[in-house]
Amino acid sequence: MKKINHYLICFFCWLALVISLTLVLGVIVILVGKGIGAINWNFISQPSTNFGQSGGILYQIVGSLLIVIVAFLLSFPVAIAAALYKSEYLTNKKWQYWSDMMLHILNGIPSIVFGVFALLFFINICGAHVSWWLGSLILAIMMLPILTFSSYFYLQRLSPEIRDSCLALGLTKGQFIRSFLLKRSFVGAVSGSFLGLARILGETAPIMWVATVFAGGAIPSSWSEPVATIATHILILAQQANDPQAVSNGWGASLILISLVFILAGIGFYMRRQQLRIQ
Repeated sequence: MKKINHYLICFFCWLALVISLTLVLGVIVILVGKGIGAINWNFISQPSTNFGQSGGILYQIVGSLLIVIVAFLLSFPVAIAAALYKSEYLTNKKWQYWSDMMLHILNGIPSIVFGVFALLFFINICGAHVSWWLGSLILAIMMLPILTFSSYFYLQRLSPEIRDSCLALGLTKGQFIRSFLLKRSFVGAVSGSFLGLARILGETAPIMWVATVFAGGAIPSSWSEPVATIATHILILAQQANDPQAVSNGWGASLILISLVFILAGIGFYMRRQQLRIQ
């Protein structure tokens, strides 16, 4: 009976893996088949015109990279500080539990909730303008749990013997954090940052009302200007299903977006694997 249960569990695990891989590969094949024909140098290097029916997606690519890079710069130091605090100062197990729970809850909040919160609080209550920096702030909050857990994970893998040796040599706790733990948490946050960037790059709901425009967006020249992003551009093109050129451009933009996501995720997984191998 135990062997039968074992084989059944293995069968369903393999079945779930095959189904998941089939769905992912199916999406990739469809995107490549329908989107590769629209991609050329002009499509990447030219701005869009006529609501995306013609031209390229230059401003959308720049806008997407701008808000996610600034989001990373905002969340990175906060994540490192939170990981160090959890590792070295938050010794109470009860508070450790609640801090983990809050980070998991923050990571699991639907993206549309972040968008509604930003609209109600920053725009309606605080009177802020629709701008790219506001979108970066919301995305920074979204990727904060991933970076924090990634840094904390590497700190927790530290051998107790190394910690005891450093303290036995006369290093104070502050010196130990600055000379050793800070570098270790930095390495963990860097690998996790690529996974965080891969997650927020394709987000539409959090920035749709507070950071982007659906037409006429260009490279912003000030903090108070909105941007155009690839995700919102795809949304616009999807609403023009009766225009074959708009549909073709939509498939091309989708292929570029998913390619950027795969590149960032691949870099993150590779760095994490290399660091685990070194450790």
